Amino acid sequence: MIRLLFIFFAIISFNNSVFAESRLQTILKNGEIRVGTTGDWNPMTVKDPATNEYIGFEIEIVKQLAKDMDVNLVIIPTEWKTLVNGIVSNKYDISTSASLSAKRALSTGYTDSYFKLATVPLTLKKNLNKFQNWDDINKQGVKVAVTLGTTQEIQAKEIFPNATLNIIESPARDFQEVLAGRSEVHITSNIEAATLVEQYPEMAIIPVSEPKYPTPLAWLTPQDDQVWINYLNHWISIKKSQGFFQQMMEKYQLKSL
Repeated sequence: MIRLLFIFFAIISFNNSVFAESRLQTILKNGEIRVGTTGDWNPMTVKDPATNEYIGFEIEIVKQLAKDMDVNLVIIPTEWKTLVNGIVSNKYDISTSASLSAKRALSTGYTDSYFKLATVPLTLKKNLNKFQNWDDINKQGVKVAVTLGTTQEIQAKEIFPNATLNIIESPARDFQEVLAGRSEVHITSNIEAATLVEQYPEMAIIPVSEPKYPTPLAWLTPQDDQVWINYLNHWISIKKSQGFFQQMMEKYQLKSL
C-alpha cells in the first residue's frame, strides 16, 4: 500500500512539473516582460535622474528582447543585495546581467553569457604612490570600500584579509567612499572602472599586473524553468550570430575579455 501511494504521488509530481506553465507562456499571455535592474552600474544600467528613465548597454539589450517577443518591457528597480531574492520571489522574470557566481547559482538559474569582465582596484590619483599592486592594498590600516550584495564584496574578503573592509549599502556606492576620503581603495569591473576615471578625473585605476576574477556576465532567471532559460539562450545565440552584441559593445565602447 505504501509503495502504491509513493508511485501515485510521484506520478502527480511528474505531471505537475511537465504541464506547469513556463514563464515564457505567462509573459506572452500577459504581454509584458519584467526585468529587474539596479540602475547604478555605468554604462550597463543607469537611472537618469533628470528623466527617471533607465539607459545603458543592458537596457538596450532587454528592450530588443521585449521587441523581438512583441511584449512590453517593464523595468523593476532592485538592489544588488536583493537581486537574487527578486527572482526567487517572482518580482521579475530576469535581471539585467550579473556576474556568474556559485553562491547565486544555488538558488537561481543563469542564461548563457554574452560578456566577460574582470575586477580591478581604484584609488585617488594622489594615492598612487602608495598603491601599485594587489599586495599594497592588502595591509592593515588600508580601508577598502565595497557595496553590500555585490560579487566585489565576496572578492574583497578573499583578496584583502588584512585590510579593513568598509561595506556600504545601496543606493550609496563604494566609489563614493573613495571620493569622500572615507576609504582609500575600492574594486569594481574593468568596464565600470573605465567609466569612473573618465567621469572623475581625480580617480585612477591602480596599475596592477593583471585584473582578478575574469567572470562571465549573464541574466539571472528562475532556476526551475528550463523552457524559459532555453528560449533566452536561443535568443542570445541568434543575436550573437547577427552581430547585435558586438554592435552594442561598439556603441558603448566596451570590450569583452
